Amino acid sequence: QVQLVESGGGLVQPGGSLRLSCAASDSIFSNNVMGWFRQAPGKEREFVASVTSYSYAKYADSVKGRFTISRDNARNTIYLQMNSLKPEDTAVYYCNAVPSFADRDYRNALGSWGQGTQVTVSS
Repeated sequence: QVQLVESGGGLVQPGGSLRLSCAASDSIFSNNVMGWFRQAPGKEREFVASVTSYSYAKYADSVKGRFTISRDNARNTIYLQMNSLKPEDTAVYYCNAVPSFADRDYRNALGSWGQGTQVTVSS
């Protein structure tokens, strides 16, 4: 049973924008806090942003003011609008549910990880 499917990544120049999508199954999406994480080559997976079912959001300091997370409960989908992209944003981006709004640890994620979507920021 596929729980999480990420899409929307690609190659973009510094300063550009991308919008990522994550479609989730009912079992993982309903009433859960949903988050975006990313993993750059050779680095540990890290928290990017999360959103509650009431659309309260929080962000990592590194993306605050540039990224916006949103949620469509009718479509079991979350989004990540990424603006003013920097080379250091290059990573594979994943989504997952987390146990609470305070939780930023990818190891506590509730679902099986999807394949992610590659974002490459380069000139």
